[in-house]
Amino acid sequence: MDILSIGGIALAIVAILGGQALEGGHAGSLMQLTAFIIVIGGTIGAVMVAFPKADFVRGLKLGKSVFKEEKIDIGGLVAQLVEMAAIARRDGVLALEGKLASISDPFLKRAVGFVVDGVDAAVARSALEGQIEAEAEENTVGAKVYESAGGFAPTVGILGAVLGLIHVMENLSNPDAIGPGIAVAFVATVYGVGAANLLFLPMANKIKRRIALEKERKTLIAEGVLSIQEGLNPRVLEEKLKALSGHGDSHGEKKAA
Repeated sequence: MDILSIGGIALAIVAILGGQALEGGHAGSLMQLTAFIIVIGGTIGAVMVAFPKADFVRGLKLGKSVFKEEKIDIGGLVAQLVEMAAIARRDGVLALEGKLASISDPFLKRAVGFVVDGVDAAVARSALEGQIEAEAEENTVGAKVYESAGGFAPTVGILGAVLGLIHVMENLSNPDAIGPGIAVAFVATVYGVGAANLLFLPMANKIKRRIALEKERKTLIAEGVLSIQEGLNPRVLEEKLKALSGHGDSHGEKKAA
């Protein structure tokens, strides 16, 4: 569970409700089911119109990842690649076939499989880089689902406010209801702006950052495996991978943002 994501949303809500209380308001005035239905339902509907089903579903799946803490063990990955380089240098690249069964990462397994099968280095590089780019582009579309939601939500909130004001205008014969009615109408705007800036747009940013980190990880794998195929010295490979990963002389874990 990603404490930062959950804590950030909680802090934002507490800050807003706390500010409301300091101004003499109360939380109940912001709890309007009708406004919530208009804003969230309208926003989701607009996003469904804007994206094909596959992209919309991908966005929903990526949204779950925002609240899951993911650790990328770059140090462990570098060590694994260096170990395979040592085996390949000592016993030949075919010796890596025995390591395939123990590799759990599908991308690393595919890359090592290319080396074991004797696939031409240029062909292997093209295939691996193509997969990296394709996956990044597909997942970026998922992030754009939340960016679009962040764009639609404030406008739908204004629509909800206008609908509320129409209802107020229909009841001008009751002056006592005008003030509270207007206040209720503008809650939809609060929901729209709040959902966009506290939820949808931050989620899009976090998803894009995780896509970038995953792209970096797979690029590191591709470079490492292709260097093994070229017969690069394990010690030189280690320094190369450390430089690419930005780890310097240390091994460690990178947390996805």
